Amino acid sequence: MSNLKTPFRYDYVGSFLRPASLKKARQDYENGDLPRNELRRIEDREITDLVRKQKAAGYHVITDGEFRRAYWHLDFMWGLQGIDHVELSHGYYFHGEETTHGTARCTGKISGENHPFVKDFLFVKQFEDENTVAKQTIPAPAQTLSELLREDNVNITRAIYPDEHELIRDIASAYRTVLQDLYSAGCRNIQFDDCTWGMIVDDDYWSSRAGSGITLEDEAGRYLLVNNLALEGRPDDLIVNTHICRGNYHSTYACSGSYDRAADYVFARENTDALYLEYDDERSGSFEALSKVSPDKKVVLGLVTTKRPELEDEDAVIARINDAAKYIPLDRLYLSPQCGFASCEIGNQLTEEEQWAKLALVKRISERVWGE
Repeated sequence: MSNLKTPFRYDYVGSFLRPASLKKARQDYENGDLPRNELRRIEDREITDLVRKQKAAGYHVITDGEFRRAYWHLDFMWGLQGIDHVELSHGYYFHGEETTHGTARCTGKISGENHPFVKDFLFVKQFEDENTVAKQTIPAPAQTLSELLREDNVNITRAIYPDEHELIRDIASAYRTVLQDLYSAGCRNIQFDDCTWGMIVDDDYWSSRAGSGITLEDEAGRYLLVNNLALEGRPDDLIVNTHICRGNYHSTYACSGSYDRAADYVFARENTDALYLEYDDERSGSFEALSKVSPDKKVVLGLVTTKRPELEDEDAVIARINDAAKYIPLDRLYLSPQCGFASCEIGNQLTEEEQWAKLALVKRISERVWGE
């Protein structure tokens, strides 16, 4: 088993653009024109090819690109006991586009046994070698809590869980089960993807909550609580990192704002090993909030965007790394794109060739800055 640990000096978040053949196969399956076992075979083939490309690009982490998922988050939630797939009449409203309409709805008490992602991880793990290690990405516990408490779901969830503390405890317990099952399958690198902190920092979100009686301490406190409860008792050699996302759907975004409002919670007190942070444009604010990162955490700077195909200027990115190093020592800093290339299967608006050019850029810059 590979003993490599994430993050790496040049890294990535995890999702990749879906090949046309995979998109067609998934659509054929949804239409009833392709059996499940044949879809799985095509997924296996495309993931195998993706891992080959990841290794050829010189990266030390491999993922399945989230090729078996429609969404970065909902497919995981649907794999938990007590949660079902529901289609609404609307999606989330990003800046410039409405998302597709899926959600995860509570149907009973939540638990985490027999999660299908464990089998999915095992397929990727077989490709580990002395230079690469498999990483499993999953939505953060806070993201599941947020989805179950969104406006369309909250009354249904509260009918099953009138006590919110019980809901938080059950979500955390379900995650602990999945984490342990992944660990038993040989997984040592897990990434929580978490948009809840993106909502926390967004002024428009708080304007929409005005008059609800919810305070920053209430909202951020429950997200921090459920994430840390899920991590209680994890094995010492299980790395869990957090990627804080501001929304990434077909190259559109959901949230804006500096990290200041969230820093005292997730930067200072979340019990994860590293933070993958979006810093690809002015929506993320300055690096000053990095002064709140606890000294045990590493920081992966997402300075290269996955939303646009144009390549960033290498010297400008290096200057920004040096700016961040005023707040975090350079040896605790790392580099990646700001998010995945296809948080949902629709993907961002760039080509596969442009996707790999972005990753080649990240690697070149890293080698210039750190020599590795």
